[in-house]
Amino acid sequence: MSYRSLVRVAGSGFLLLGYLARLPYAMCSLATLILLQTASGSYAFAGLAAGAQGMAIAVGGTVVGALADRYGHRAVATVMPVANLAAVVCLVAATACGRASMLAAAALTGLTQPQVGPLVRVLWPRLLRARDRQELLPTAMSYEAAADETSFVLGPALVGLLTPFATPIGPATAPAVGLVLLLAAATLPFALYSSSPRGTGRPRKAIRQGRLPRRAMAGMFVSMAAMGAVLGAVQTGVTVSAADASQAGAAGLVYAEFGIGSALAGAVCAWLPAAFTQRRRLLVFAALLWAGTLCLLAGDLLHAVPVAVAAAGLTVAPYMICLYTLTEQLAPSSRAALAMTLLCAGGPLGTAAGQALAGSLAQRHGSTGAFAVAPLAAGSAFLLAVVLLLADQGRGVWVARPRRQ
Repeated sequence: MSYRSLVRVAGSGFLLLGYLARLPYAMCSLATLILLQTASGSYAFAGLAAGAQGMAIAVGGTVVGALADRYGHRAVATVMPVANLAAVVCLVAATACGRASMLAAAALTGLTQPQVGPLVRVLWPRLLRARDRQELLPTAMSYEAAADETSFVLGPALVGLLTPFATPIGPATAPAVGLVLLLAAATLPFALYSSSPRGTGRPRKAIRQGRLPRRAMAGMFVSMAAMGAVLGAVQTGVTVSAADASQAGAAGLVYAEFGIGSALAGAVCAWLPAAFTQRRRLLVFAALLWAGTLCLLAGDLLHAVPVAVAAAGLTVAPYMICLYTLTEQLAPSSRAALAMTLLCAGGPLGTAAGQALAGSLAQRHGSTGAFAVAPLAAGSAFLLAVVLLLADQGRGVWVARPRRQ
């Protein structure tokens, strides 16, 4: 069984710590939103701060990736959690100050966010090559997708569980404290399992020899941004739909269906045949994503949103796994972390754009307007996949593995 082999190769400790280490990222947005809304009394300001934090995560992530390529994963995986811990402490302390301080602290928390998911995805190929088990890479990428999706179900749930346990400082302190504890207990030990990339310590000139293929990476970045826009539209549409049905509290449960379905589909991808190449997967999975988002519109019109969300969730992880795998193939070894963090930066940017557009349309057209953004973004992802593959015909420019430096 593929996953059993993966556990034997990597060790259960690596998988467990790698999973726990990504929970703070999944908790970050909601914890910040609750904390700052309680402190300021304004949902608008809290949303603005959470948006600024998301943008900062995207910008800071690329810097983290470049630093990991230059100085090694071990150093970055040790320093960034400490910096993020300090930033979270500043965020909690800023609630006693003005809004400008809270906004700056929220952005600082985003800038210092440890990029666990992208760096682990870079680590997997090196680990498997060292064990001479490269055939397990698709399984590892499938596991990573499932781990990401379930963390984004469990993370917000932990915030919800911690929130009622208020301290004298305020009812929103518990999510922030939980975030700090998880960072200290999970992310720092994870650094012990990180390995410095091959070539650390070489002369700077040698490290710079490998260059990212700019057009190909731009295509991957925009594809991930489109995926983020789908997620943002679904989040907004589910929230509006639940509110219209006077069941606002059910929004989290319905959206959890989306994450669970995606996790299951991602896990199944480990058993796809090798003959089903990444080029074909890019096109097929983009088409399925588009079909899944059209189901959301139909489900909204038929008043069957939970069913439609569950079906659409099955189309998310396969497409994202394909993007991660293609990016790993495109990047030279000396730029692998930068490439993966650049790809992941497209996600929060797309999500922010999707939420903004969906929210605007929902104001006038209700949940149908919000859900309409999802097929628009997914259709763009499908068209981009077609363009990428047509441009690659006979050239190996877009999705072929460049020569390793």
